[in-house]
Amino acid sequence: MSTQTILPVDRETVAALSQSKNEPAWLSAERLNALELAGRLEWPTLEKMRINRWNLDAYGSYKQADAVKSVAELPQTVQDLAKLDDASNVVVQRNSSAVLKQLSAELAAKGVILTDLETAAKEHEDLVKRHLMTAVKKDENRLTALHAALWNGGVFVYVPKNVEVEVPLQACFLADDAGATFAPHVLIVADSNSRVTYIDRYFSADMAEPFVHNGIVEVFVKPGAKVHYASVHHLGESATDLTYRRAVVENDGRIEWVVGEMHNGNAMSETMSVLQGNGSESDAKIIAIGNHSQNLSITTKAVHFGKSSDSQMITRAVMRDEATAIINGITKIEKGATKANGEQTEKVLMLSPKSRGDANPILLIDEDDVTAGHAASVGQVNPEQVYYLMSRGISKAEAERLIIYGFLAPVIAEITHEGTQNQLQSLVERKLGQ
Repeated sequence: MSTQTILPVDRETVAALSQSKNEPAWLSAERLNALELAGRLEWPTLEKMRINRWNLDAYGSYKQADAVKSVAELPQTVQDLAKLDDASNVVVQRNSSAVLKQLSAELAAKGVILTDLETAAKEHEDLVKRHLMTAVKKDENRLTALHAALWNGGVFVYVPKNVEVEVPLQACFLADDAGATFAPHVLIVADSNSRVTYIDRYFSADMAEPFVHNGIVEVFVKPGAKVHYASVHHLGESATDLTYRRAVVENDGRIEWVVGEMHNGNAMSETMSVLQGNGSESDAKIIAIGNHSQNLSITTKAVHFGKSSDSQMITRAVMRDEATAIINGITKIEKGATKANGEQTEKVLMLSPKSRGDANPILLIDEDDVTAGHAASVGQVNPEQVYYLMSRGISKAEAERLIIYGFLAPVIAEITHEGTQNQLQSLVERKLGQ
């Protein structure tokens, strides 16, 4: 138990900010309660890493950014990386607040909601209050408590019953002021038998000053619904990237995660599916690229409560220079989750003698009538594969490049949105120096 903790913000500042934004009374109270909890809770414990040695205090202060009327008015960084146009269904956040919100009249007429979370807390209070900070609890650790107290901007998505959204809903989160709080919260509610694809991207300008991204994603998949969630993180070296993603999946629902951890500084992420309902499904594919002296702690987790639930997890990490990655895969099958199936694979490819990667598959099984399996490997580029390709007239550098891309293909190929897939491919090449 911490006996003395200096928090990045005080109670008076949080209360005044909430009041200035005219937030509902329940949300103001939740923020203050979370801040009090943060002073008493500990940092999360990471496998083989000391998160308390990272820069965890550079939260800055809330800064309201100027809104824009069209994609053309966005910073060039956003336009170049996100490839948006005026037909995109998107929310763009710059530092602490949303600056652009676009949703087609056709989707709005069907009852689809896409807006920033601060607006949703006032305009769709019942939906937000019912779900906010219920998948990820504010009292889990100091990070989640700080997020509950300080989150800003964010995204809220609601898809009504039986509505299928054919085009992706998108969000872009840009940090270009290290003195601004950057803690977006993504909240998605897919009602019964709905379908939706959501894609977001996190990126930052080159900044010398350190800053913290403390983000949370909560996805609620109602009976028979299907959510495809794709995310690419590419913040600068000065950023500490901390993210919890969690989905709660009800009967016959399905969540698909595709995540590219392309961050350049220290990063911790946990992507977790709670398979609450019978016949619920989760498919998670994660890639991470580490370079320089990065520390990456990447955890993918599935918890089975429902009967005949199914989880699939694939994680691929490539480490170069002196980067370190701890890759955890956790499958937990609770008592009563009969006929559940959980499969996971974690693989780390190291490109230099000083890089380090650990792959830790973990099965926690409390039920007999289930199937579960795991595979894990850590190693360097296979010289026999390189030799074979070179014998076919391919240079050594190109052979290694092809092997690396083949290693990452199970994740990159799963991104159905062409622009996001191209962006992730480009970031992979950039981080690997190719």
